[in-house]
Amino acid sequence: MLLAVEHLSKAFPQVLANDDVSFAVRRGEAHCLLGENGAGKSTLAEILYGVHRPDAGTVRYKGKPVTIASPRDAIQLGIGMVHQHFVLVPPLSALENIVIGTQRRGLRIDMRAATRKLQSLCSAYDLNLDLSTPISRLCVGEQQWVEILKALYVGVDLLILDEPTASLTPMEADKLFAIIRKMKADGLSLIFITHKMHEVMQVSDRVTVMRRGKVVATANTSDMTPRDLAKMMVGREVELQIDKGQATPGPTLLQVSDLRARDERGVEVLQGISLDVRTHEIVAVAGVSGNGQSELYDILIGVRKATSGRVTLEGMTLTNRSPSYIAGQGVASVPEDRLRQGLVMNFRVEENLILGIQRKTPFSRRGLLNQAAIEAFARDAIAQYDIATPSARNTTRVLSGGNLQKVIMARELSQKPKCLIVSQPTRGLDVGATEYVRKRLLEERDRGAAILLISEDLDEVFNLATRIAVMFKGRVVGVLDAEGATREQVGLLMAGCEVTV
Repeated sequence: MLLAVEHLSKAFPQVLANDDVSFAVRRGEAHCLLGENGAGKSTLAEILYGVHRPDAGTVRYKGKPVTIASPRDAIQLGIGMVHQHFVLVPPLSALENIVIGTQRRGLRIDMRAATRKLQSLCSAYDLNLDLSTPISRLCVGEQQWVEILKALYVGVDLLILDEPTASLTPMEADKLFAIIRKMKADGLSLIFITHKMHEVMQVSDRVTVMRRGKVVATANTSDMTPRDLAKMMVGREVELQIDKGQATPGPTLLQVSDLRARDERGVEVLQGISLDVRTHEIVAVAGVSGNGQSELYDILIGVRKATSGRVTLEGMTLTNRSPSYIAGQGVASVPEDRLRQGLVMNFRVEENLILGIQRKTPFSRRGLLNQAAIEAFARDAIAQYDIATPSARNTTRVLSGGNLQKVIMARELSQKPKCLIVSQPTRGLDVGATEYVRKRLLEERDRGAAILLISEDLDEVFNLATRIAVMFKGRVVGVLDAEGATREQVGLLMAGCEVTV
């Protein structure tokens, strides 16, 4: 046994993140940690990597009790970690990001020897990577290779991967899985944190399921089904594949015509985007992160200016109008970053539920907030959207990711919008919260809303969309009917390849 965690506990203010956790990782295995948001997976991983110290319990590594007080301690033991958000310095080259900080104190780095070693690792793992390229010029998949090479370069025996496919194309994910299989064959052990059931089944040898800080069970993956695992995660039956029913699109409501925009550096990030969304329809915008989806979302909700082109809603021009004007015309939005764009984390739950609509009746009278109306609305929203909070007066900061998303959905959908712009609505959510959000979006479609869904999750795209628009380098490179499209076709378009439909 390479790693054994025995009766480990860790508490933060107002939450017991890990509660008497025990599990073990064998040599040469991929071990999946699976659980809802807030189940304690990331806290456990960060304890093993030295980011947090446990309050109780023992960690044994290679048969000996160890104290891991910092990431440096972890690396010296032979434990590495690839975080979901990469820890890289964009101006530095791939080589520099890998080797800086690895030398022993007082010794200079032999860059030639480091280059030879890394080239050998690239050859062994079939990685085509120019080590001299700055991180800022590498795609997301290549940046992840750099993170993995950092771990291999220092010679780890155990590698922790936290949501490693979150921003990868299907082809890049397949490449990652091939690298993981090679690592296992070379005797490395892996802890793999993911929310995607097909990845659990495809990658892991064993799986440990966590719920509310506790270990529910550890099992051989081959003995489990995705439905078994989902039920263990949330304690109830979960629909992994939602029946989206038959969409009956009506007239065009939202129309985007030849939309162009530049980023803060003056680079044109939208290069003539044209698409339309009809009532009773979900149009999904698929693509790898960084191909213009975030800029498109920002323009549609009014927080970024287009340099040219037109956005209309029922023929009314919305181009470069203010967020309040656009919202006033019946456009609601669910942002990609719920913490920074969607909520004020220090506000109470009831305050976030009326954020942006606080001046509307009945929440405001004669310029003053109507507290009774706010409290009544919050009680109804918490019940209707099943928001898990002890009180509407609790600080929003203590809610889990799924409940934070429910607060945003409750606020936005309560206005019965004509059009809904949604970006990455289930990113980071567990299967239970994901099921809830997707069902709500289908309900809005059936009510008659026109929904533009921006998502990097192909399972979500196919599960919800009527049509799929694929973005690559600031352009829509293809629009496919979801019923006839394949994952391979969409994946190729996401990589910039031509596809015969």
